[in-house]
Parts: sequence; C-alpha cells; structure tokens
Amino acid sequence: MIVDEYVRAAPAPALAGMVASYTGYRQRGVAPMRHLGLPSPHLTLILTLDDPLVMAAHPDPRQPPGSFDALVGGLHTRPAVITHDGRQSGVQVALWPLGCRALLGMPAGELAGLDVDAAEVLGVRAVAAIRERLVGAPDWPSRFAVLDEEFRSRLTPARGRPEVAYAWERVLRGAPIASVAAEVGWSDRHLTDRFRAETGLRPKQAARVARFDRARRALRPGQPIGDVAAAHGFADQSHFVREFRALAGCTPSQWLAAEFGFVQALQSVGAENLQA
Repeated sequence: MIVDEYVRAAPAPALAGMVASYTGYRQRGVAPMRHLGLPSPHLTLILTLDDPLVMAAHPDPRQPPGSFDALVGGLHTRPAVITHDGRQSGVQVALWPLGCRALLGMPAGELAGLDVDAAEVLGVRAVAAIRERLVGAPDWPSRFAVLDEEFRSRLTPARGRPEVAYAWERVLRGAPIASVAAEVGWSDRHLTDRFRAETGLRPKQAARVARFDRARRALRPGQPIGDVAAAHGFADQSHFVREFRALAGCTPSQWLAAEFGFVQALQSVGAENLQA
C-alpha cells in the first residue's frame, strides 16, 4: 500500500515568533527520492518517527554524510541533500532564529551552516522522550500538540538584543542595511557583527535568502519563471536563475522537475490550511 502524507500546522500562540510551522510527513511504498533542503530564514528541527533521516550531503561540505534520528540545522546558504529509499516519516519544525535562545538555549549563530544531532542540543533523554511521545500519538494534530507542550516547557527568557530583532524584521522586508543601522543607532559593521552572531547570517545574506525563499515557494509547474522573478524583485529571469543556481545548486526548472511530487504535496497543505 502506498502512503504519502504531508500535513502542516501552526504552533500554539504562545510560541509565535519562535516556531514558524510544523510539517508532518509519512511516506511508504513510494519511489526512492533525493530531496534538496534549501536555504530559508528558518532553522530546521527534524524528529523522525521510524527510519533515520539520511543526509547525503550537508550545506557545509566538510561535514560527512550520515543518518540521524533527530537533527537540528542552522541557517545556511547552500543546499543540503536528503535521500530515502521509499519510506520515511517524521515531523519537521521550522524555527525562527530569534527564538533559538528561548527554545534551544543558544543563539542561532552557533548553528550557522551546520547540521547537528538534536541530542547534542536538547539532550539525549529529551530527544528520546519526545520521539517516543510522537510515535505513540494517534494522529498529526496530537503530534503537533506534543510539540507545543514540549516547546512551552522549554521556554526560557530570551536574552538577545532587541536591536537585532528589529533589524531582522526590517532586513527581511528589504530595508537597506545602512538605514536599519541608523535606525538602531549602530554602525553598519556593528550591526552586521551582532546580527550574524545572533542569527548565523549577515544582514545582506538574510535578505538574499528570504527573497529566494519567497520566490521558490511561489514557483508552480508550468508557470513562467519570469513572472515569479518580476513579482519578487529580481531584475529579470536570468537574475533569478543565477540566484537560484547559487543557493540551490540547480535552476528553478531543474528543481521543479526533480521535486515535483514534494512541491505539489506541500502546496496542497499550504499556508491557507495552517491549523491554529
């Protein structure tokens, strides 16, 4: 029997600004697949429900391939490569970098460009206990509720700089770095240093990744790529294709052709279906 499930949900209101979304996935009997984990403005926490997550390549090429029962990935500007043999299941959590201190006890900058075993961050017993509860939950809403409860229990007072939080929001909306630095009363260099230490990316990198992420989520099979490029502030289609190749390692058309099923599944449970 073929099983191919993708379910997306919003976190509890108490976690707003720290957790962006949950995505549950379960596949059995499908074709083996090679999936690209692309740069985005979120850290990634993956908790598997059965077979380990197989990382064929990490954003940092110095990290060797490996398999993980649970993984935390920091912000990055190169793709990761994930493979499976036709069977996989788990929950993927998209974390906002400015919530990293409150939930994981460290700034997101410490995880920049890295994939690490989640047990190194959350603790071996904690990861085992969370996975056990997820496996035992009867359905996806129950699993997401487990994560809400676990994250609420881990909340600690954030100690990050409010200037960085303000800069993050402004930068992701396309504000010039010099203007943002002036608004918070810092020099460009100081803003860049503090921003990178807290999030893992420089302000210009964060703006670049955020625009790329918005544009690639807007791609649809058969849609003119030039239309997506124009709608998301790229000079022209060639500019968008160059950026896509730089950040994803392939062109938009190649990405859609290789991952059509994955993209289609996520679009079918898009933002309009996020559960409150």
